[in-house]
Amino acid sequence: MNKLKEFYNNYLSHINKYVVVVVIFLVLITTTGDSSFYNRYMYDEKIRSLENEIEHYRKEIEVNSQKLKELRTDKEGLERFAREEYLMKRDNEDVFIIK
Repeated sequence: MNKLKEFYNNYLSHINKYVVVVVIFLVLITTTGDSSFYNRYMYDEKIRSLENEIEHYRKEIEVNSQKLKELRTDKEGLERFAREEYLMKRDNEDVFIIK
């Protein structure tokens, strides 16, 4: 018991107990729960990933809209697309598929 009193008098008596409580409170707030630094980092990473995905799909929509516009205006392009993608053929020709 005497050693405990010595330890308290030497080290702990000079520390303000309010500061200790505030420091412990701040450590608990920043390391636990949904507001922890790790969870915030993971949420930000997920947001960046989804924003990149949105940008990718916007570019893809733009390219596909341009292709659709070309198909609607160009009859030869429409025929070429149908023959390539859906393997359509004319009555007097044969189609060979090579894999």
